[in-house]
Amino acid sequence: MGALEMVDRRQMLKTSLGIIAGLPLLISGAIARAENGLSFDELYGKVSVLGLEFSDKVKRLNGQEIAMRGFMAPPLKAEASFFVLTEVPMSICPFCSTDADWPDNIVVVYLDEKQTFTQPSQTIEVRGTLEMGSWTDPDTGFVSLLRIRQAEYGTV
Repeated sequence: MGALEMVDRRQMLKTSLGIIAGLPLLISGAIARAENGLSFDELYGKVSVLGLEFSDKVKRLNGQEIAMRGFMAPPLKAEASFFVLTEVPMSICPFCSTDADWPDNIVVVYLDEKQTFTQPSQTIEVRGTLEMGSWTDPDTGFVSLLRIRQAEYGTV
């Protein structure tokens, strides 16, 4: 066996051991990202006579970067800086007049800039900062309980 083959084998062994040693970090990073993933089933803890109550997970993730998958409801305008993320494809915009009537399977998504939107039947993943609590948009008058701000999205 030549010296060149020994160096290559040693380098390969060192690289392999480095990869194996780094696996726990890769796995823990994937788990951290998965923990910040949020599904529609995880939004609310219970419904009472007082209305919807946010889940412990939503309370914990409030103000943090999250990822969420769903469908884009048809927007009111062809280009806008926000849209509604829904659990199932919808043919009409699901905004309600008050937060008391707020459906438990939608989240408002505010983008950094206006964009042209995707088809309502296309699954998308949204990433942005989760914000909870009743809020009225001063520009549109829409009321929301949950929002994802500074968001970006892509098709899945």
